[in-house]
Amino acid sequence: MAGLSFCGNNVTKNAYSVDTGMLNNGCFVDALNLVPHVFLLFITFPILFIGWGSQSSKVQIHHNTWLHFPGHNLRWILTFTLLFVHVCEIAEGIVSNKQMDTNHLHLFMPAFMGFIAATTSVVYYHNIETSNFPKLLLALFIYWVLAFITKSIKLWKFAEYGVGVLHLRFCITALLVVLYGLLMAVEINVIRVRRYVFFANPQKVKPPEDLQDLGVRFLQPFVNLLSKATYWWMNPLIIGAHKRPIELKKIGKLPIAMRALTNYLKLKDAYEDQRNAEDPEKAPSIWRSMYRAFGRPILLSSTFRYLADLLGFAGPLCIYGIVEHLNKKPVPYFEVYFMSSNELLQNTSVLAVLLFLALVLQRTFLQASYYVTIETGINLRGALLAMIYNKILRLSTSNMSMGEMTLGQINNLVAIETNQLMWFLFLCPNLWAMPVQIVMGVILLYYLLGTSALIGASVIVLLAPVQYLIATKLADTQKSTLDQSTERLKKTTEILKGIKLLKLYAWENIFCDSVEDTRGKELTSLRTFALYTSMSNTHTHGPLHLHVYETHTPVQKLGEFLQSDEIGDDSWRNGDMPVSLEACKKHPGATKAINRKQPLLYQMDNYEQPARRPLRPNETEDVAVKVNGGFFTWGSNLSTLSDINICIPTGQLTMIVGQVGCGKSSLLLAMLGEMQTLSGKVYWSKLPVSEMLHEANSKNRYSVGYATQKSWLLNATVEDNITFGSPFNKQRYKTVIDACSLQPDVDLLPFGDQTEIGERGINLSGGQRQRICVARALYQNTNIVFLDDPFSALDIHLSDHLMQEGILKFLQDDKRTVVLVTHKLQYLIHADWIIAMKDGSVLREGTLKDIQTHDVELYEHWKTLMNRQDQELEKDTEIDNCQTALERKTLRRAFYSREAKNQVDDDEEEEEEEEEEDDNMSTTTSRRSKIPWRLLKHSVMVAIDYWLAEWTANGDVPVNGTANGDAGLPDSYYVPVFIILCGAGIALCLITSLTVEFLGLSAATNLHHNLLNKIIHAPIRFFDVTPLGQILNRFSADTNIIDQHIPPTLESLTRSTLLCLSAIGVIAFVTPSFLIALIPLAVSFYFIQKYFRVASKDLQDLDDSTQLPLLCHFSETAEGLTTIRAFRHESRFKQKMLELTDTNNTAYLFLSAANRWLEVRTDYLGAVIVLTAAVASIWSSGKSLPSSMVGLGLTYALTVTNYLNWVVRNLADLEVQMAAVKKVNSFLSTESENYEGSMGKLNTLPHQITKLEIKIQDLGKSSLSLAFFNMVDVFEGRIIIDGIDICKLPLQTLRSRLSIILQDPVLFSGSIRFNLDPERTCTDDRLWEALEIAQLKNMVKALSGGLDAVVTEGGENFSVGQRQLFCLARAFVRKSSILIMDEATASIDMATENVLQKVVMTAFADRTVVTIAHRVHTILEADLVIVMKRGNILEMDKPETLLENEDGMFASFVRADM
Repeated sequence: MAGLSFCGNNVTKNAYSVDTGMLNNGCFVDALNLVPHVFLLFITFPILFIGWGSQSSKVQIHHNTWLHFPGHNLRWILTFTLLFVHVCEIAEGIVSNKQMDTNHLHLFMPAFMGFIAATTSVVYYHNIETSNFPKLLLALFIYWVLAFITKSIKLWKFAEYGVGVLHLRFCITALLVVLYGLLMAVEINVIRVRRYVFFANPQKVKPPEDLQDLGVRFLQPFVNLLSKATYWWMNPLIIGAHKRPIELKKIGKLPIAMRALTNYLKLKDAYEDQRNAEDPEKAPSIWRSMYRAFGRPILLSSTFRYLADLLGFAGPLCIYGIVEHLNKKPVPYFEVYFMSSNELLQNTSVLAVLLFLALVLQRTFLQASYYVTIETGINLRGALLAMIYNKILRLSTSNMSMGEMTLGQINNLVAIETNQLMWFLFLCPNLWAMPVQIVMGVILLYYLLGTSALIGASVIVLLAPVQYLIATKLADTQKSTLDQSTERLKKTTEILKGIKLLKLYAWENIFCDSVEDTRGKELTSLRTFALYTSMSNTHTHGPLHLHVYETHTPVQKLGEFLQSDEIGDDSWRNGDMPVSLEACKKHPGATKAINRKQPLLYQMDNYEQPARRPLRPNETEDVAVKVNGGFFTWGSNLSTLSDINICIPTGQLTMIVGQVGCGKSSLLLAMLGEMQTLSGKVYWSKLPVSEMLHEANSKNRYSVGYATQKSWLLNATVEDNITFGSPFNKQRYKTVIDACSLQPDVDLLPFGDQTEIGERGINLSGGQRQRICVARALYQNTNIVFLDDPFSALDIHLSDHLMQEGILKFLQDDKRTVVLVTHKLQYLIHADWIIAMKDGSVLREGTLKDIQTHDVELYEHWKTLMNRQDQELEKDTEIDNCQTALERKTLRRAFYSREAKNQVDDDEEEEEEEEEEDDNMSTTTSRRSKIPWRLLKHSVMVAIDYWLAEWTANGDVPVNGTANGDAGLPDSYYVPVFIILCGAGIALCLITSLTVEFLGLSAATNLHHNLLNKIIHAPIRFFDVTPLGQILNRFSADTNIIDQHIPPTLESLTRSTLLCLSAIGVIAFVTPSFLIALIPLAVSFYFIQKYFRVASKDLQDLDDSTQLPLLCHFSETAEGLTTIRAFRHESRFKQKMLELTDTNNTAYLFLSAANRWLEVRTDYLGAVIVLTAAVASIWSSGKSLPSSMVGLGLTYALTVTNYLNWVVRNLADLEVQMAAVKKVNSFLSTESENYEGSMGKLNTLPHQITKLEIKIQDLGKSSLSLAFFNMVDVFEGRIIIDGIDICKLPLQTLRSRLSIILQDPVLFSGSIRFNLDPERTCTDDRLWEALEIAQLKNMVKALSGGLDAVVTEGGENFSVGQRQLFCLARAFVRKSSILIMDEATASIDMATENVLQKVVMTAFADRTVVTIAHRVHTILEADLVIVMKRGNILEMDKPETLLENEDGMFASFVRADM
């Protein structure tokens, strides 16, 4: 027993005597301190066991009882501090006990029990909190009170006996008293707030709203502090990912505080608050609004960051202490139980533990800081996206069509700039932390090394300008890279959209070269970027300035974007302010100012209260829309429409007719409020009261069913595209589909009307797209329907069917007001009201009768155009409609090949999975071929450090008690070697970093080059089957990853792996015993990274897959602005955008939380490594280990924590990034067209087709035209032109000798000259001649720049008819011997068309012209007519001969068309 008695057994003095009074026996006081601890353990253990038995199963599933009691975080912090103080107390007790001659258990036993009790208290508290049962907290309250009392007694006795602050135990006891007091206060506060005891009515508190919603799976804001710090709640998710992949369902919804809408309102308020009355011109600053909305969390994160940085200095100090005190033997002294405060800090074991704790704390704070910034960054991104989207919905159309805002710019804002701002937030705390780190570091170094430290600091200061210079250069190159890649993407998009044309004209290479050209510039800036990065890596923290600098650009762009022109005001807040139209009336001069600055264009929401009285119901019965004295413009000061005075009668069919480019579509848009009003008014009649009730949104200008001329589809199913957010009504839906004759097309789709169409779905033909758009306008329950040339892509049959069934029957029966823009004059007889336009003003308006009587000339003109006016629209229904049948055929073909392709894809994926491992590795290894450099560099680095350690140990500076007392070697021996090593290190650093980056870039160059060539030369069916969005993604996102992310990731991975290995090597060299501890550490590390990599890959995929719909939604909204606004569906689209943003943010949040999960774990592992290394070196210190070597080992151990993280993170990142390479590779396997042909080059193709022997399966008219170009596969038979089988010709030769005019007009951005003649081979005269033939000469002459006038993206600045005429001109420029016109005149009015026909007849008198027509009367002058049906030739002869055969197909066509 003698060894272990509680009070020690000191023979001389009876330890148990209480003669002087109970409390004066120190041992008794210590025993008294045990009482509260034991009490707590006795009470809580049964409750915990009973509770856990019943609860644990439930708590995991339902987090709906979770709650934080008041003072939750404070309690956790206090408890942790309490635990730390208890550890100190135990340490102090044990050390003091060593000084005594017998064991005195009472020195450390109560402290040990206190430690256990404190741990229990927090576990107990956590369980009460999660089950929301506060009554049980009473036990804790009693415990704190008792502990406080007993500790106070002890402190009082110490003071009485004169033990003071110099003694450690006094300080510890005082701290404990304070802590227990504070905890008691926290407990009283809970009683005060929750009133669960001593009060009559306890307060019922529900858990936060988010937790009651089981969809919320992101628990970070709701778990307790420990779980928050270590991300413990992520465990089930990350470990579960190993069994089955993480899906969207598993990550649930975002908590309310993180949703985009919440944050948008925050940011919006901050943004709007800055608008002051005195200076309304001044744009609010985005920086300031960001700070106001999100400044708080950033400050919090910075605080964490400071704490972490300060704790970071504890590491080196502890190591310094350990090295200092290793060889000192403690001086024993017996009399007192008490030791002084610094003595504890001179004990190496204590220092080792302190080092460990400091590391753990530092890492926890650091991760907390990261997490807070990332969460804020995500919130900010959500808010910005909502802000941008809101702005897009209000952008004025002129901005889009005048090319001031392109889709590319908007996509960039969304995809790149918002992310850059988010990254800026991540870097913010670093910015503030840098100076603190530098200053503290210099102070410490000065304290250790004296003046030489200051020399080091001055070097840092001198390098700063160099760094700054590099940083600005970096920012510039980054910016130019961005611009180049945007440009490259724009060109690529145009190529893909016009691919058919490029192939038919054999222009692939011209366009391909232009992309390659831009790509070259982009790569140059990427190389410069790599060079500067490597330079700045050699003197570290440069990139920081760069990032700050970089974010300046996005903010500027955002600011400009938010200031650009808009329509309407922000209706996201419900109370819409009615602003009188007077306030918005513009004077012609003032328009340009609006363009930039204040968004005054309020026309959109404020049809509510025109300044004059609205038309009274009795006046309005017959007028739906009225325009008075309207002058409208598209943003330049020239009015596009002038002096418009029209009425649209209610419930009637109004037709607008006129020549190409006379402003018909503009008139519709002007009525919809899309154009800028220079003067004049647009009135919309009020709704009758009865209908007011039906309309859900009592917006005054109720929604208008609107079908644009250029069809616009959503990325959604066919059904969603037609219903467009309206409730589904089967009967109505069926009627609409029949009216638009969509049923046969729908039947062909693989999933019927549930098939995805749009950018990312099936590619439909022009006619099908247009009919879906018309169907959408018909289906909506709107009183007014605007149809903009719905017949342009339809043949005669479909047009008539649509006119009869859809417009006359379906719409007129509903008494809906219809405004129809059309070129088909034969429908004029159905019109109740006609508006004839010319050159942007109204020529005539009235009924057909009025025009017949008042403007005989116009009427006669129309009559001649239509050949015969009053024809009855009796149709021979048995005539099958070729074109539609053909469209359906191609569709069917597309699906079969697509389904086959999908199957192939699945098989490929399975194979890929097997190959994947080797594949990734082979790519990596091929690039790691330069690792020898790397190894060399790292061995140099280690050598430098080793040399320093040797120098410290053996130099002639006498280090306190060095192992070898004799004077070492002189400095002159060490310095040169040191300098040489340092120089080599820096040089190798540059070389390695550059080689890796450049290797990566060369690989990227090849990949992009091959990808572009493969895709441009792919056969046309590849484009029918592959969604455009998918191809574009390879060029944008994936190329970006390959260019900018893989090389640095690789660099980082090799660097961190080698650093880890070198560090572990050094530690093992210094203290071999460390290797034993390494085994369990390695095992745990292996498991952590194994689980993490699986989960990380899943989450990365989720992040990517949720980002795509978001970006698509943005670009799709920007394209369909007019439609969305006409339908008044803004709020629905906003809602969708918020949902998409939230889903994407959820995935991103989980991804970053998973990264934190990993980092916390690897950091703690690293801390354990440091601890083991320290302990090992302390143990082996006796065995002649120089303390400098111990220092070296520990310093290396400290670095391991950082690098372990990076190894895993980079591995995971590389795995994900390699997916991009894989995706690009999968496209590289597409087959190319056979460009060579089997004959040599031919010089001429003489002038006419002599013989046509052909048999191509499944052929319609358009396919026949493609067959001439060898674009469809010929199964049997031959196509012979001038005695040559075209299959044997090289494609380039063949296609450059033929011309074709396609149905859908395609223009490229650039100049008019470039569009007519990209090869730059023709003279201006030739171009003007072609324009004259195409009736465009006068229009082009009027443009500024003439032939060099600008054509915006897709030719948006010309009307559709004008675009078609440009395409005609383009064909005339190539004076080829064979011209094929495929529906070339579909969107052109009859007058222009008649002129064209004559001109073509004369201009091409000596050439072969093949015309494919819907309007039969246009081809009556032809020499030979072929009538086709479903790919077979029915009749073929001269038109006169065919007409004589009355029962023939052709004759019936002609009769129908007259």
